Order: sequence, then C-alpha cells, then structure tokens
Amino acid sequence: MIIVPLKEGENIERALKKFKRKFEKTGVIRELRSRQAFIKPSVRKREEIKKAVYVQKLQENEE
Repeated sequence: MIIVPLKEGENIERALKKFKRKFEKTGVIRELRSRQAFIKPSVRKREEIKKAVYVQKLQENEE
C-alpha cells in the first residue's frame, strides 16, 4: 500500500503528484500492460538484444 504523508497546510495537488510518482516507481501499470499479451521468451530476448545494439550505436555516435 502506498502512503503519502501530508504536512499541515500542504497542497493536495502536491500530495497527488507525490502519490503518482510513487505509484509509477512500483511498476504496476508497466507490468499490467506487459501481461496483456504473451510474448515468447525467444522473442523477448531478441527484442532486448536489438535494443542493446541500438543503444550501443547511439553511444558510439556520441563519442
């Protein structure tokens, strides 16, 4: 359970922003979206390798 302590006179908008940030860090939404469709382990691994190659090329181009 996510708990956001409020200080006396703190704006509700700021507390909501803190809650949203904490909720985002838990990764619940990301996990729900990933579980909507089954992805074979071989396909997932292939996508990770493609992403790693892409990031590595970007880093090489920066240098």
